[in-house]
Amino acid sequence: MKSKKNLLEQLKPLPHFNKNVVYQLGKQLELKDSTINTYISRFLKYGDILQFKNGLYVTADFFEKNRSDISYSFYLANIIRTPSYVSSWAALQYYNLVTEAVYPITSITLKVTREYRTKAGNFAYQSIKKDFFSDFYLAKGKFDFYIASPAKALFDLLYFKTRQLKGVDLENIKRMIEELRIDFDEMDKAEQEKFYSLINKNI
Repeated sequence: MKSKKNLLEQLKPLPHFNKNVVYQLGKQLELKDSTINTYISRFLKYGDILQFKNGLYVTADFFEKNRSDISYSFYLANIIRTPSYVSSWAALQYYNLVTEAVYPITSITLKVTREYRTKAGNFAYQSIKKDFFSDFYLAKGKFDFYIASPAKALFDLLYFKTRQLKGVDLENIKRMIEELRIDFDEMDKAEQEKFYSLINKNI
């Protein structure tokens, strides 16, 4: 069983991996694909690795060491469904524009709307038209991730809350921001202007 332990040790430094990676590492240890599949099943059964979705994993060891790092959660949100960027409540909390804990992590995607419930948390994805898949950037750090700008995070939140801004006006929007207890005044002035520009173009 030394090879099983060796395989797990090689997986431990990886922030995520798929079956192809496990097969490649297994071949270096001269393991057959059937043996590797057995090992994967056992790793899952005994909690040595966690599954985010079919074919996407992380070791429990790596996850435990990084689970409290929000950049890792956002990084995973990008990986679980691509292309996507973190937005809405999760992004607003990242910018300290809301104070309450927010779950699940909501992202915007070009693919169909979907939610993944995993041991790493819940990841929700909202589908948006290509024209609106914009105004996000790569935040660099221990784990890099794509996230909406403050203005776009708020726009995305209201876009889905109002069924794509149907039948609302600017006064309604301002009232909703207040009711949702979003610290709009704390948003950078340039971002505030960008937000109103996005809203005015679409209502």
